[in-house]
Amino acid sequence: MRNQVIQDLFCLDGRVALVTGASSGIGCHMSKILALAGASVILVARRQELLDGVAQDVITEGGNAATCLADLTKLSAIDLLLEEGKKPFGSPDILINAAGVNFREPAEKISWESWNKTLMINLSVPFFLAQGFVPGMKKKGNGRIINIASMQSFRAFSNGMAYGASKGGVAQLTRAMAETWSANDICVNAIAPGFFPTDLTAPVFSDSQIADHHASMTAIGRNGRLEDLDGITVFLASHSSQYITGQIIPVDGGYTAK
Repeated sequence: MRNQVIQDLFCLDGRVALVTGASSGIGCHMSKILALAGASVILVARRQELLDGVAQDVITEGGNAATCLADLTKLSAIDLLLEEGKKPFGSPDILINAAGVNFREPAEKISWESWNKTLMINLSVPFFLAQGFVPGMKKKGNGRIINIASMQSFRAFSNGMAYGASKGGVAQLTRAMAETWSANDICVNAIAPGFFPTDLTAPVFSDSQIADHHASMTAIGRNGRLEDLDGITVFLASHSSQYITGQIIPVDGGYTAK
């Protein structure tokens, strides 16, 4: 009986999750974990070949997955995704905003183009996708939105002005979303990862000295592994987090605690 209660708390059977940035890195890993927990997953990114590979991995493990090709720098793609994202399994009740860019430019090199693209992908897309999918969540009587914040939601790093501005915005956007929608049983939270090996952090992990420095800045003494995101992902997407909303939760090995 106790085991069944625990399973029910974290079970995602019958749920539908839409994940942006699902072709690689954190978005890809979160997609697979949600599927293992029982959710039907809609994988969204701009590289079809990679999406197909992730979908096949999910299906091989006994899960349900569909793909939606979308270049989220285009407003037309967002509007299309709000329609196409409902077709495979019905309207999503879990939204994971994992797509992101970081150009790592010094302040004097930031252009209007790179600034706008950074804020578009990292900040604007999460809002407009949530705005579009929330009516379906309200209709279902339940919803979970998980944004991807950053340690730069709390502190500054070099060559990160545009990225930091966008991720600071994600933190406040998460609180504002929660204040607006949580009365409808739509919980909105953000995960703020530390340094994990992904395409986005390749410049960090390609230099062992830089990677070792960041590992030394954590309380645990190492950089993140993608499996470190498994528990928090399922927790925030499931019934077990029903009274947690508007929070930005660092998963950084204690980096921001030191």
